Amino acid sequence: MALSPVPGGSTVEAVLDQLQAQISGGSWRVGERIPGELDLAARLGVSRPAVREAIRALAHVGVLEVRRGDGTYVRSSADPRPLLRRVERATLRDVFEVQLAYDVQAARLAARRRTPDDLERLAELLAVRNAATDADAFGAADARFHLGVVEATRNPVLIEAHRFFVDRLRDSMRTIRLDREVPEAGPAAHQAVLDAVAAADPEAAARAAAAVVEPTLAVLETLVGPAPEDPPRPGRDGR
Repeated sequence: MALSPVPGGSTVEAVLDQLQAQISGGSWRVGERIPGELDLAARLGVSRPAVREAIRALAHVGVLEVRRGDGTYVRSSADPRPLLRRVERATLRDVFEVQLAYDVQAARLAARRRTPDDLERLAELLAVRNAATDADAFGAADARFHLGVVEATRNPVLIEAHRFFVDRLRDSMRTIRLDREVPEAGPAAHQAVLDAVAAADPEAAARAAAAVVEPTLAVLETLVGPAPEDPPRPGRDGR
């Protein structure tokens, strides 16, 4: 199956579809290095950043592996597109429910494992977040601070899962900053997380992390309404 120029519109998704088709169709096998970004961009008729974004999305879900100075290799032939599309279509409430789960556990682990370098970096990231006024800059700075806490856990699975999620979190925080109906936790709440992590107090860190997300989530619950109930499970006879 050959690559072909993608139509205009949703360029990154179109590139991702073509890359995944090469993998699922067997053109690029597990362990094989794929063509470089410049080559792919030329063959697909898109910009190099669009190719890089598609590769990053596939790397985040374990389909590709980017090896610095060597190239990008196929790690899995699994198709992540249904998951990626669900994340893209997630509501704000969906995003903050996941953030609550990530952040509480991340803060707990970070309080146990953080290093002096981690604390210095988190303080710098928090200062940037606190200084951000533009909605786009704020969303990006907030996401970087939360990712910094996750990275201090030293848990590679949690880190990669959050890196996959962080773009959606960034966009959600931008939306929150633009929407005056929904509150976002300010500097004091985030400082409490950093203070508890610095004090090596896992439970205080977990409580502080929950206090950052829960007020926003509570308002979203009132605006969006209750989550849909799970469908009834079939009985033993299958009905």
